[in-house]
Amino acid sequence: MRIKKIATAALLGVAALGLSACNTLNTTVSRYQAMPAPQGQTFLVVPGEGMAANGGLEFERYAGIVAQQLQAHGYAPATSAQNASMIVSMGYGIDTGQVHVRSDPFYGGGYGYPYYGGGFFYPHYGFRSPFYYGWGDPFWGGYGGGIDSWVEYHSQLDLHIRAAGTNQPLFDGRVQARSESNRLDVLVPSLVEALFTGFPGQNGEVVKITVPKTPHA
Repeated sequence: MRIKKIATAALLGVAALGLSACNTLNTTVSRYQAMPAPQGQTFLVVPGEGMAANGGLEFERYAGIVAQQLQAHGYAPATSAQNASMIVSMGYGIDTGQVHVRSDPFYGGGYGYPYYGGGFFYPHYGFRSPFYYGWGDPFWGGYGGGIDSWVEYHSQLDLHIRAAGTNQPLFDGRVQARSESNRLDVLVPSLVEALFTGFPGQNGEVVKITVPKTPHA
C-alpha cells in the first residue's frame, strides 16, 4: 500500500512538472546594442524576414506588442517613416517540427535509448544546430510499450533597430525557443517578452530567459 501511494505521488509530481513546462517557454536571447538613452526618439515597426515579410494583420498585431515594449522603455511611436528617428525591423518564423522518440529504460527490462534529430532547416534562417536530449523532458504523447514520442518546434524572432536616414545599427536582437506548440499567437508574444527582458541588455550578451507562454490580449 505504501509503495502504491509513493508511486501515485510521483506520478502526480511528474504531471505537475509537465503542466509547468507547458505554461513557460525557455528561450535563448542574443543582443548587440548601441541604443541611445530615450530623449524623444520616435520609431516605426516594419516587416522583416521570415513569416513577417508580407506584413498583414498578423504582423500588425505582433508589431503592436513590440511598440508597447519600446514605449515602456521611453521611446515614442511615429505616425510615418518620414517622422521616425528609428526604424524597427521585426522578423519571425517557426519550423515544421521534428518528431522525437525515447524509450523507457525501465519498461520490460530494456536499456532504453534516446533518439533525436540532427540539424534541421529553418525557413528563411538556414540550418540550425541539433536538438539536445534533456531540454524540457516531454510528458505528453507516446507510442505505448515503453516508448514516448513528441513533436518539438523551433521558433525564432529577430529585431533590428536602425537610425533613420543614416541606417546606423542601434540594436540587433535574436530570440530562439523550442516548444511543443507551433501556435504563433502564443509563441511570438512570449518571444517578444523574452527579448525585451532587461532591454537593451549588454552588448554581445547571450542569455537564457524563461517567460510565461500565454496568448497576448
